[in-house]
Order: sequence, then C-alpha cells, then structure tokens
Amino acid sequence: MNHIVLFEPRIHFNTGNIARTCAATNTTLHLIEPFGFEITDKNLKRAGLDYWDKVNIIYHKNLEDFLSHIDGKLYLVSKFSDHVYSDIDYTETSEDLYFLFGREDTGLPETFMRENAEKCIRIPMNDAHVRSLNLSNAACMIIYEALRQQEFAGLELSHTYEKDKLK
Repeated sequence: MNHIVLFEPRIHFNTGNIARTCAATNTTLHLIEPFGFEITDKNLKRAGLDYWDKVNIIYHKNLEDFLSHIDGKLYLVSKFSDHVYSDIDYTETSEDLYFLFGREDTGLPETFMRENAEKCIRIPMNDAHVRSLNLSNAACMIIYEALRQQEFAGLELSHTYEKDKLK
C-alpha cells in the first residue's frame, strides 16, 4: 500500500488537492501536526470537494509519533537529494511505501534530512529559477510514478461513457 505523508502542511488547498489524489488512488493520507489551517475549515473541505470522507486519513501529533507508526519503507521527498524519484524501484518490496513531504514554506527539518539522506528522493527541476514545486503537484507526480511501476494495481485502466453501456 502507498501512503502520502504531509509534515505540518500550511496551505489548505494543497492538502485538499492531495486528499482528492489519495481518494482517486486508494492512497492513505497521513497529516502531521501542527497545521497552518483548521481541519474543519470550509475551504479545506471545498478543496477536497466531496472526496474528503472517501480518504483514509491518519493524524499524527508530531514527526516522532508518525515515525513510531510506520511499518514499511520511508522516502523523504526533497530538493536536497541526488536520487531521482523515477529511478527508484517501487515494486521491489512487499512493504508499505511512505512518501513524506515537508512544509510548503520550510520543507522537512534539516537535521532529520541529514540523518536520513539515504531515504531522500528528488524531482528534477531548474533550481536557478524556482525554489520548489507546488506540494500537491509534487505529491501527485510521486504517487503516480509508484502506481505506474505497480501497474496501477486496484485502479481502473479504462472507463466508458454511460450511454455507451446502454448499447
């Protein structure tokens, strides 16, 4: 199973968009406190539309609480890595895969990143012009690469229009 983990998310629209991606891909969403918004905020629910209740969400009080909860392989998504996300083989394990994303404004704690450098993966980009990618776009890219390698297990690979089913 795949998991997206957000460390202290600040922007409710990003979290809502990621929740929608999780609902569409059967991915568990982990949210690590504190948040930069109220979970009951109507904007968060609007960003997640009517999918919020379709997402398996697990809340964690802090990073240590999350780390004690996981049972699988952890990847830290960061610009500070030499390992490109698409070069990793996400099919080599029967373990759950956890993709941990940092805060929109500060990322993951530097000390934690340095202590876990071997777990870091990167989305290639031109650092000379852009500080970082949008969090919801990055999460979508990473999870769909893992799913592609896993042959989109559990997902519809085709869909037909309702009127075509009636013929």
